[in-house]
Amino acid sequence: MRNYTFKQIQTFIEVARERSVSKAAGRLFVSQPAVSMQLRQLEDAFGIALVESAGRNIQLTRAGEDFLTHAIAAMGQLKDLEAVMAEHVGLRKGHINLAVVSTAKYFVPMLLVQFGKLYPGVDITLRIDNRENILGMLSRNEADLVIMGRAPKTLECDAVAFATNPMAILGAPDHALSRRKHLAFSTLGEYGFVVREQGSGTRAAMQRLFAQNEVEMKVVMEMPSNETIKQAVMAGMGLSFLSLRTVRHELASGHMALLDVAGMPMVGNWYITHLHHKRLAPAAQAFKAFLIEQGGPLIDAWA
Repeated sequence: MRNYTFKQIQTFIEVARERSVSKAAGRLFVSQPAVSMQLRQLEDAFGIALVESAGRNIQLTRAGEDFLTHAIAAMGQLKDLEAVMAEHVGLRKGHINLAVVSTAKYFVPMLLVQFGKLYPGVDITLRIDNRENILGMLSRNEADLVIMGRAPKTLECDAVAFATNPMAILGAPDHALSRRKHLAFSTLGEYGFVVREQGSGTRAAMQRLFAQNEVEMKVVMEMPSNETIKQAVMAGMGLSFLSLRTVRHELASGHMALLDVAGMPMVGNWYITHLHHKRLAPAAQAFKAFLIEQGGPLIDAWA
C-alpha cells in the first residue's frame, strides 16, 4: 500500500459530507481538479474505489462508507493529539474548530473579532449549519466547541449558558396583527407562518411553543435560512418565529414588526458546548472562558 496523506483524508471527508466534488472544493478553497486528484491518489493508495458518480453528484462505495467511519474516528484522535501538544505551547498560538447553528451567525463574527484582539495567535475554523447537522459534527468529534440554542440531551456534553436568546413572533408592519395589543396565543392559529426547515433549532422551538399552547401551526412556506424568511415576512407572505438577535436592523428600520403576543418573547439561552470527555486545548479553553465571561454583555450591546 502506498503512503497517503492527512490532506487526502481531509479532502475525502469533505467530499463525503457534501456528496459533491465542486461543493467540497468550495469548502476547501481549492479547485475541483485538485480535489479530484486528492481522491484519486487516496484510492490508488488503497487500491480500491471509494466514490462513484451518481448523476451530477457522487456517492460512496461500500468501501468508501467504511473508510469514512474510520477516517472520522482517526481525525478525532488526531484532534486530541493536537490538544495535548498545544498544552506545551500555551496560548502563543493554537487552532479551534468551532461549529455554530445558523441563527448564531448574526453575532458570532463579532465575538471572534473581540476574541482575536485578546489572542491574536489563535486561528479559528468556523462551520455554520442547522442544529441537526451541528449535533452530528459534535458527536463525531469534528468540532472542538459548538454554539447552539439548546443543550443536547442525547450526548454526554458540558454545556454552559453564556447569553440569552429571546424569540418572538414577527410580521410585516402592515400585517393585520401588527398593531393589535395583548394578543392571545390562540389567535395565531388563524394565520400562516413562514418557517425554518426540519432539523433547525428555531423550527423545533417553534413546534414546542405551539404544542404547549395547543395551537395548530399553519405553515405556508418552509425555508432554509433566516435571511430568506425575513424577506418573505417583509413581503407579506406570512408571520414567523425568529430569534430577536437576528432582526435588530429590520425592527429598528421599521421593515418588520414585533407582535404583542401573550407570553412572548420566549427567552432561552445560547450555550457553549463540547463533548464531556473531550480534552480542550488551551485555545479552546480560552475561547470558552471568554464567552462565559464576556459573551453575554457583548451580544446585548451588539444585537
